[in-house]
Amino acid sequence: MYNILLTAMIIVGALIIIAVMMQPSKQQDALSALSGGGGGDLFATQKARGFVAVMQRVTAVLAAIWFILGLALVYLSSH
Repeated sequence: MYNILLTAMIIVGALIIIAVMMQPSKQQDALSALSGGGGGDLFATQKARGFVAVMQRVTAVLAAIWFILGLALVYLSSH
């Protein structure tokens, strides 16, 4: 059981890396927020839509699964 969970954790970890790498870059937003003219947009909230929203949800779900698998592995290794 331990080996199955460890293998699943490695696979989920690789999927997290892929999901993070697929997310669109927000570098331009960060640069404009830190430059002189973009200070007003720093705290503006804008809901993610489309592909960005899907990738954020996928990343959050994979992170939760990875965390739960980690806790299960700790429990199994201590018993």
